[in-house]
Amino acid sequence: MNDRAELDKFAQRYAKAWCSQNPESVAAFFAERGSISINNGPPAVGRTAIAREAQAFMTTFPDMIVTFDKLEPRADRAAFHWTLTGTNTGPGGTGKRVRISGYELWKIDNDGLIGDSLGHFDAAEYERQLKHGIDIGRGD
Repeated sequence: MNDRAELDKFAQRYAKAWCSQNPESVAAFFAERGSISINNGPPAVGRTAIAREAQAFMTTFPDMIVTFDKLEPRADRAAFHWTLTGTNTGPGGTGKRVRISGYELWKIDNDGLIGDSLGHFDAAEYERQLKHGIDIGRGD
């Protein structure tokens, strides 16, 4: 996937898949043995494991919206920047609204799918928002 416009469309579709409440639609963007690691955690390898990771977020935030903010081509990867907004109303949820931004560093394989993704977001801020919600006073 060498064409920037093609990669942008891929990123837009990927963000929509995260909003779908269908974890398999997220996993379909990955190679059969693709992987995702979130905040340097152990990688979820294969579409079934990736779907489980997506399902965890979808369960936590039944109203989750993921927006595609920008794409940054890098030497051997592309940085997909996103913002997640949702209300923590899943099982055991706090009922608090969350808005967190982050990025994934994608390595795209020869078939135009994500071979591996390294996801990053501010975990401390995420935990704070889960507990207290979005801080209106900070402009959130």
